[in-house]
Amino acid sequence: MKNDYFKAPGLFSSLASKRFILLLLPAAAFAQQPVNQKDTTATKLDEVLVQAVRVNSTAPVTFTNVTKAELAPRNLGQDIPVLLNYLPSVVTTTDAGNGIGYTGIRIRGADASRINVTLNGIPYNDAESHGTFWVNMGDFASSAESIQVQRGVGTSTNGAGAFGASLNVLTDAYKKNAEGEISNSYGSFNSRKHTVKFSTGLINNHVEIAGRLSNIQSDGYIDRAASNLKSYFLQGTYVGATTLIKALAFGGSEKTYQAWNGIDAATMAANRRYNYSGYYTDDTGNVKFYNNETDNYWQDQYQLHWNEKLDSNWNSNIAVFYTKGRGYYENYRDDAELPAYGILPLTIGGNTISTSDVITQKWLDNNFYGTTFSLNYKDEKLNAIFGGGLNKYEGVHYGEAIWAQYSGAVRPGDRYYDNSASKTDFNVFAKATYALGDNLSLFADLQYRRVHYKADNVTENNLDAIPADDTFNFVNPKAGFTYTADNNNSLYFSYGRGNKEPRRSDYESGSVKPESLNDFELGWRFKENKTAVNVNGYYMYYKNQLVLTGAINDVGSPIYANSGKSLRMGIEADATIQATSFLVIRPNIAVSANRNIDFYNEGDAGVQNLGNTQIAFSPSVIAANQLIFIPFKNFQAALLSKYVGEQYMDNLETASSKLPDYFINDVNLSYDIPVKSVFRSITISALCNNVFDKKYVSNGYMYGADPYYYPQAGINFLAGVSLKF
Repeated sequence: MKNDYFKAPGLFSSLASKRFILLLLPAAAFAQQPVNQKDTTATKLDEVLVQAVRVNSTAPVTFTNVTKAELAPRNLGQDIPVLLNYLPSVVTTTDAGNGIGYTGIRIRGADASRINVTLNGIPYNDAESHGTFWVNMGDFASSAESIQVQRGVGTSTNGAGAFGASLNVLTDAYKKNAEGEISNSYGSFNSRKHTVKFSTGLINNHVEIAGRLSNIQSDGYIDRAASNLKSYFLQGTYVGATTLIKALAFGGSEKTYQAWNGIDAATMAANRRYNYSGYYTDDTGNVKFYNNETDNYWQDQYQLHWNEKLDSNWNSNIAVFYTKGRGYYENYRDDAELPAYGILPLTIGGNTISTSDVITQKWLDNNFYGTTFSLNYKDEKLNAIFGGGLNKYEGVHYGEAIWAQYSGAVRPGDRYYDNSASKTDFNVFAKATYALGDNLSLFADLQYRRVHYKADNVTENNLDAIPADDTFNFVNPKAGFTYTADNNNSLYFSYGRGNKEPRRSDYESGSVKPESLNDFELGWRFKENKTAVNVNGYYMYYKNQLVLTGAINDVGSPIYANSGKSLRMGIEADATIQATSFLVIRPNIAVSANRNIDFYNEGDAGVQNLGNTQIAFSPSVIAANQLIFIPFKNFQAALLSKYVGEQYMDNLETASSKLPDYFINDVNLSYDIPVKSVFRSITISALCNNVFDKKYVSNGYMYGADPYYYPQAGINFLAGVSLKF
């Protein structure tokens, strides 16, 4: 067995070190807002909605906060994962290649299905796939007041277990005064975003109504990878002396031309923008592309929050929610086997027809509803929260063949598979931070979670029925301490355990073992005047971790396999440095080892013990920097740099599966035009992505022994104008 997984590979490799030095050069300028952002009273009141799932610097948890002001200069249409690209240990990718449409995020090598996402404390991960699909909520960044990203197990939360990170979004705070906003942007690949926002302000000092309408469209960098995203956000708020009530309705629709097939190396060398989706040949052998090879989904979410301050020490929060989702993706199947789609062979002119071109739609129709609750006690020494949640998912999966080359083969409404699934998720937790003297605070967190999942058939056909019916009981303890050495320095250490149930697709592949994770975090925080530094080390030891195999299924979703024992360990560092009155530097770097231990692979030669191998899609070096230049009032320019080290697309360390490293740079400009009437402000923003036109690939997969890639766009731009009144 190899035993080099205790090393941190590549930290001082010449290539990585040179490129990280480039990240730190104060070479031009910049990105985002100045170091210190002042919280408004409204924001602080709204934060009670997420107090049960968020942490602050007194907790021994590794985290990063992102404010609305920091997102604003780059919020020109790209999705939330792309806007978070410059945070520590983050790698992002997009199917269309330009950050609009289907986007993905990995944190510490963990993909989106392993990142717990909550919106105002309400779980957002899909109950069955555990994925998060931001494409269903286009322009949601425009309704985000702040985002907290916790790396590692983090604190107890609602929904799917955090096996790499958790991401909590707090939506717009209420406004005291009436205001409005009209924003429009346009850019490469015919990309454009149109947003209208309004707030009545507090009517009679108690009631606010606010909302947003958005439309984002793009042709995409990849051929035909077009997106049409429509979304809305509406909230009503009541503020009383001891009461905060918020009712929210938000959601939208998306239509995207599929771009999840990727391309092989030869095709990429000839045409990086090629898209196989929709490919078929007509009767004369000519290559055609089906014009409606699209993904279509509609989602509406409703939340009602009630926070009550009971006295000077106690407050409570209860929320109820309901999410309705429905949609399908449409495929042209060239020369398909008819029985696979529930169609009997035809006899035409004495000839039996058993294959035909077929157009199918695969549907999802689901309901997700439940409640979350918390009770908070706080005094000078103790901050304790008791909380939890209960939710229920009910979903129907079915497929229809809507057309066949031979018209008699299809009858309207026939379904070639039709199955249902349900999932009940209950959790309760108690967490507390206790100040033991002036310098030491202790943290404890204990969660119990019970999950029951049942499905008639997890496959998308009626030929190979695989049912599921499982109940899981998880106990997730966490504990740690924070030591404050002086006004500038603090140290923290924590241990956390997480458990995670299998996804729907894991039952199809036969991987039905729950996963467990033991996470150790050790960190140092430094803050003095206008400089802040965070350094932390982590050791994450997994049992039965489901790791990406590098393969995907027929809808572009990744396939996983249990790896037995595995680990992720590394060092992360980030800083915010006010170098001068006009220059802010924000570097970060993560160096890690991500290893399968005694990895077994079942291939043509039988089961092989490959020993110690690297976990797929887990680069050992990830670094970023933001140089923010503010030469005069109301103007800022930023140079954003990102380095991602080489990574494997499978767990076998085959040479063909290696993705090369890449180093890209974006330039972001923002100027607030001073105005004295009509408008409160006029802001002009511009973003030039990949300014040096780097040809790079951020994601891919293995089809057998052959690699397939998702190329990302070269140099491209977005520019916009925002009018606030």
